[in-house]
Amino acid sequence: MQVTFTDEAIQQLEPKLAENNERLLKIKYDTEGCGCVMSGVTALWLVEEQDHDDVNIETNYVPLVVERTKMVFLDDQLTISYNESAKSFMLKSPSQILNPRMSLVVK
Repeated sequence: MQVTFTDEAIQQLEPKLAENNERLLKIKYDTEGCGCVMSGVTALWLVEEQDHDDVNIETNYVPLVVERTKMVFLDDQLTISYNESAKSFMLKSPSQILNPRMSLVVK
């Protein structure tokens, strides 16, 4: 899996990562309240530690962690950008937008 952050996304993430410098950045495929694992929603989480099922992904910015069992729902090439008008991150691949309004949550 290849993940690229845009310059705008990096600018938005830098202050949050500085405030939470002991935390890891994670792409979370959240299925809580969705009714089915196929209906999950991606989000960016700042977590204290990796879960046993997480794998490390190198990026052009900071390493990410992703749940190994949820990688099947993500594409091989991903871009994380920032939409200033929506004040949210966007997760997309060359073939689709996975989440146009992805939040950043400190856990």
